[in-house]
Amino acid sequence: MLRRPTTAALVLTVVALGSTGCTGDDGGAPTASATATVPAPAPTESLLPSPTSTGSSVGDLAAGFPSDLVQPPEGSEILVSSAEDDAATGLTTISLNLRSPLATDQLVQAVRDQLAAAGFAETVVDPGSTGLAASSTFVRGDGGAELLTLGVLDRDGVRTLTLGGTVRL
Repeated sequence: MLRRPTTAALVLTVVALGSTGCTGDDGGAPTASATATVPAPAPTESLLPSPTSTGSSVGDLAAGFPSDLVQPPEGSEILVSSAEDDAATGLTTISLNLRSPLATDQLVQAVRDQLAAAGFAETVVDPGSTGLAASSTFVRGDGGAELLTLGVLDRDGVRTLTLGGTVRL
């Protein structure tokens, strides 16, 4: 795996080579120092760090997602979801992104009913300030540690809902 200090040194070397001697004294063609090549990574090296989170899923609810708290509304297509426990706080960070043919008010109401039944209080946010068709926050308990934010984007007759935040399971 390529380490950051190595990457930074490589970038600085490339920048230094590119900024010194890029042109000849007469402003013409590049000099030899500007044509230095950067070594390619070895086949076993990774250019990107390995992901540390394994709690996400595309097209389905992620393992550990609190489906007893919130279920995707009928007819919705799950785009991506995630659930990641934080042992230090006892909270789980969740995210749900889905597409739905339901009207905006029906989609929000379906999620609202589930969260209200679980003891969350809703604050509706003026969607005009966000560019969304609907926007709300849901808080449960004192102190606001359990906080979920909901947003609905309405484009070309299809609604995309995003719900994310922290909950105690």
